[in-house]
Amino acid sequence: MNFMTPEKTASLLEDIESSEDIKVPTDPLERVIGQEEAVRLARIAASQRRHFLLVGPPGTGKSMIAQALSLHLARPTEEIRVVHNPENPERPLVEVRSIDEVEKELESKGYAEGEYIDPKEAPVSVAERLGYRCSNCGTYSSPKEGFCPKCSRAKVAQVKSTANNPFGDLLGGLMEVTMGQMVGRERVTTTRKRFGKEEVVVFERAGEMIKVLDQQALEKRRELEKESPKKVIVPITRNPFVLATGASEVELLGDVRHDPYGGHPQLGTQPYDRVVAGAIHSAHQGVLFIDELPHLGHLQRFMLTAMQEKRFPIAGRNPQSAGASVRVDNVPCDFIFVGACNIQDLPHILSPLRSRINGGGYEVLVETVMPDTEENRSRLAQFVAQEITMDAKIPHASRDSIMMLIDEARRRAKFVDNRDKSLTLRLRELGGLIRAAGDIAVLEQARLIEPAHIKEALKRARPVEEQIKDRYGSYMGAISSDMSTSEKESSPYQYWNYHVYDDKRGYQ
Repeated sequence: MNFMTPEKTASLLEDIESSEDIKVPTDPLERVIGQEEAVRLARIAASQRRHFLLVGPPGTGKSMIAQALSLHLARPTEEIRVVHNPENPERPLVEVRSIDEVEKELESKGYAEGEYIDPKEAPVSVAERLGYRCSNCGTYSSPKEGFCPKCSRAKVAQVKSTANNPFGDLLGGLMEVTMGQMVGRERVTTTRKRFGKEEVVVFERAGEMIKVLDQQALEKRRELEKESPKKVIVPITRNPFVLATGASEVELLGDVRHDPYGGHPQLGTQPYDRVVAGAIHSAHQGVLFIDELPHLGHLQRFMLTAMQEKRFPIAGRNPQSAGASVRVDNVPCDFIFVGACNIQDLPHILSPLRSRINGGGYEVLVETVMPDTEENRSRLAQFVAQEITMDAKIPHASRDSIMMLIDEARRRAKFVDNRDKSLTLRLRELGGLIRAAGDIAVLEQARLIEPAHIKEALKRARPVEEQIKDRYGSYMGAISSDMSTSEKESSPYQYWNYHVYDDKRGYQ
């Protein structure tokens, strides 16, 4: 199939049969339609690690720009850990490891893990003592089974009764049952010769396999046991894009989980192991995206501190919790902040936060329409192909359907934004129309989305406000008709609005 790119604008819509013939760009920023200035600045922000504020109505591509920006960043190179502090357990330490150090540690842990072998490859005495081999008939079975499935006797060696014991038979049977339930040992330490040298080797149970720890593995394990216990809170393999829209204070800034035993060394969980990273820490070396930014309220001040210092402590945020006394200082949070909001919400963003974004990034007012040109019509056709490809549950659209969708984009630009010779960029609603038409095509088992499907979807995909207006004439009329008599009589507000006042008789 010959794919065509949007650059071939003159003949694109004439030469295709359906949206299947349109190539979807691999670069996610090239999938953003009609926001050239925002895309250009997003590339700069990714390259130079600048903050970004996107302002405009919903459905114009703000979230898509933020996510595409993160895909242009290098993969994270640092892992963040919290380490037990033996001198003051309630003040765990922070440890940052590079990707090279992480890989070396994983290699060392691999050595310390030893190798796994089949029980039949282990020495016979070892297999018997670990409970894999029956000492009576030599049959191998799971160490969970205390009795041999072949001879039905206890797999471990029995203690022989003395001839002088009048209860020998009874005690022998009892010992057989008891030893059968023990099912061998968990670990066996022995020696072996290797390359002419004798070395200590440990055999351990590992499910249906046996783990073998040679001298090198034992030494590596001893080294690891000497290190302070630690917990990885931000792994090296994390997603560089963190969506924190609507996050609570705990989700955004991190927390220390409650321990009913108060972190008691024997009963409870150590403080370092209860530390939970926040979104600002998980976004380290990546992108932290917050839509509807003003809804953060007072948390904007914490965001400002994190952006300035590039470090933010994690502490217990519930004063009634055992974690309230735990605090981890200097946890890295060097992220690119991308915020988004509607125009009317701009006054609710803290001035210092706006200043921080302006001083270290860009503010962009996204477009709501684009000129009705051949090139932009081709971009809309690309958008149709993208929506269908990403949905993956609806068929492609025919050329006539694409043209009809372009007409609808033209009509919406005029109706919503009062702009002539333009195409709408409120593409979320247009994408919903494409999916609604695709669902109809699926129900009809059509090969492609046709204009008839678009027409039917236009009727079905109307906002509920339009449906209310058509059915009841007005919003208040809908409320009046929809309420039951009991609701009207029980509500004081509805009583005064829906009862007629008479000068002599009052409200009726």
